Amino acid sequence: MVPLNADIKKLLSLTDLVLLDIKHIDSQKCKDLVGFSNELELAFASYLSDNGIDMWIRQVLIPDITDKKEDLLKLKDFIDRLKTVKKVELLPYHDMGKFKWKKLGLTYSLEGVRNASLEDVKRAKKVLGIT
Repeated sequence: MVPLNADIKKLLSLTDLVLLDIKHIDSQKCKDLVGFSNELELAFASYLSDNGIDMWIRQVLIPDITDKKEDLLKLKDFIDRLKTVKKVELLPYHDMGKFKWKKLGLTYSLEGVRNASLEDVKRAKKVLGIT
């Protein structure tokens, strides 16, 4: 994600809804997971909220990585401070795209991580207070 500039702000002024993926609520854990911190995406969410732009927050629920109770509570606290969140979605992690990484000769960094179950999603939704 790039920092907000005048062109992006102009585009956002014409936008009805933003689907925003938060990779991980903890900055260091986010960096460990995807290679960069979450500071820009969290600032972006705050900008959307402060400027009355509706958003859906989405997070991939990865067992033992993004589903820890303390992290989900931090995510809930952050979302609760935003004024324009219309929906929160948990996307259960699956490894169906792993073959693409192998085909490209790349290392699949989530090798050995199990797919998220319906129980994982139910538990996380309960912590987040969403249905």
